[in-house]
Amino acid sequence: MYTDNGKTPLLDKRFDQDESASRYVGHVFVRLSAKGRKFTNVDFRYSTFDACYFRNAQFNSCDFTGCRFVGSNFHGATFSGCTFDYSSFEKTTIDPTILDTEYPKPENLRARFARTLRMNFSQLGDVASANKAMRVELEATGIHCRKAVFSDEKYYRSKYTGVLWWKALYDLLLFRLGDFVWGNGESLGRLLRCVLLVLLAMTAFDVVEFGSPNLTSSWGTSFLRSFELFMGVPFDPVDYPKPYVGIMTLVRLIAIAFLISIVFKKFNRR
Repeated sequence: MYTDNGKTPLLDKRFDQDESASRYVGHVFVRLSAKGRKFTNVDFRYSTFDACYFRNAQFNSCDFTGCRFVGSNFHGATFSGCTFDYSSFEKTTIDPTILDTEYPKPENLRARFARTLRMNFSQLGDVASANKAMRVELEATGIHCRKAVFSDEKYYRSKYTGVLWWKALYDLLLFRLGDFVWGNGESLGRLLRCVLLVLLAMTAFDVVEFGSPNLTSSWGTSFLRSFELFMGVPFDPVDYPKPYVGIMTLVRLIAIAFLISIVFKKFNRR
């Protein structure tokens, strides 16, 4: 048994005039077009836009809550004061500036909004816009994780209690660690900084155990030995403890994996 889901199909239609204060809740628009039209305070909640064409359209204070955009074209379209809570995008051409102006206010919804746009831009092969969406997603995720642990806002304090609070704390620590080590996959500079800190720690260990801390030349020699060990080419053999060598090898492999991941995400499709 099944019942009507209440959706109103609208196929192969075109807006011939501007729309104001109209209501199109729960519609399924298929191959709908509107070139250069203005939409003001129009309610599109829970509607689906499939293969639609809205070139150079203007949307002012429109409500797209829970909408789904699939294979549609919003080239040149502008949005001002619109609501996109719980909306999703697939293979849809749309200006990435909506990430700056039309994002939902709650940080968890903002992260979700940026995530669906990131995947959308990736499907289109738009690497620059996908990278921008990733930055917005990470920023919103970081704020959300911090608020889940420390905020006094009613929403967070009522939702994150007991085990959920500890899980939120774990997520925050993991996020902060990833951000420090390699910008959660987005910062080559932070990864290089982290590698440098590892080399300095290795140098300090080497000069204390195998050199003379009071000699400047000993620090230079220890740094070179540490660099060679980290790179896996120890030309100056030293009887390092096997656990130490094993840990440094693991750190090197992780750093290489992070580097490849960053390069792949920066210069390839996400």
